[in-house]
Amino acid sequence: MQPTILVVDDEASIRNVAKAYLEHAGYRVLCATTGPEGLQMALEDQPDLIILDLMLPGMDGMEIAARLREHSDVFILMLTARSDEMDRVAGLRVGADDYLTKPFSPRELVARVEAILRRRRGKPAKSSIMRFTHVEIDPDTREARAAGQLLELTPTEFDLLLALARNHNRVLSREDLIEKVWGADFYGTDRVVDVYVSQVRRKIEALTGENLIRTARGVGYRFVDTPA
Repeated sequence: MQPTILVVDDEASIRNVAKAYLEHAGYRVLCATTGPEGLQMALEDQPDLIILDLMLPGMDGMEIAARLREHSDVFILMLTARSDEMDRVAGLRVGADDYLTKPFSPRELVARVEAILRRRRGKPAKSSIMRFTHVEIDPDTREARAAGQLLELTPTEFDLLLALARNHNRVLSREDLIEKVWGADFYGTDRVVDVYVSQVRRKIEALTGENLIRTARGVGYRFVDTPA
């Protein structure tokens, strides 16, 4: 079945170019021009990935991403005309899986979509549930719990936690995590890793009161929960 991509952008030129290149690459493409329309189509059509502009009429991309994360773990590639790092970080914090700054190469857009979809869920290396004192992780169902409560994680956040847990108490550098979570096709800087670690750490700590992902000598991170 063809993966479905939803492009949400109020610029006709962006929509038309993205649609043409993505369809040529074999994807089914839907388009929306406003924030509310994009959110409705995302919820109703359930695409495999959403290309979401940051600045949209009616509702901006940040709000759409935040609302989607209340209901869905769909992949989100954020588009922004701004080069400011804070905008990119904010997009990642509300649940975007990647970002691309305008103007961009249509070929790079397709490459990023392909790279994200290659991380499609449902192929864990281990099938057994991983149990720790504070955290329980099920790679098959892609659910994690902290202090018995379900952790509300985005797909990328779950992959990050799983990678850290599978390497329990071993220091993983940012480069290690990029390779394990994002893969060889990763675009961007290692700042992305710091943002996601911060998000996962915060969500676990909110339920357990414990800092279970420690910064290790400034070179990486390690998961310090004790195996049950």
